Amino acid sequence: VQLQAFGGGLVQAGGSLRLSCAASGRTFRNAVMGWFRQAPGKEREFVAASMRNAANTIYADSVKGRFVISRDNAKNTVYLQMNSLKLEDTAVYYCAADFNLIQSSVRTSRMYKLWGQGTQVTVSS
Repeated sequence: VQLQAFGGGLVQAGGSLRLSCAASGRTFRNAVMGWFRQAPGKEREFVAASMRNAANTIYADSVKGRFVISRDNAKNTVYLQMNSLKLEDTAVYYCAADFNLIQSSVRTSRMYKLWGQGTQVTVSS
């Protein structure tokens, strides 16, 4: 079972990027899928989550209205569309998954069992 995140890069403030996280090894239709990020010198923080079967989505206040999490269960892939990027969005972004999370726990990184490698997002002025 593996998660692989990609799609990061360098973008100017105000621009957009779409991150992808491809899951392999089993179907992730029934998994909670999350995105977290970690900036240098800071703790890993929650960005967004998609509940099982895309039943619901949850966002951090800092990205609400700018980022959209979505998933394609047929492709076992979750996306993070990032719009109106700000300098403070610069971080390494990680995708995560867990099959047993409840909604009240999705913002807590230690509750996720599966993690992908990070992908760097750098927003420049």
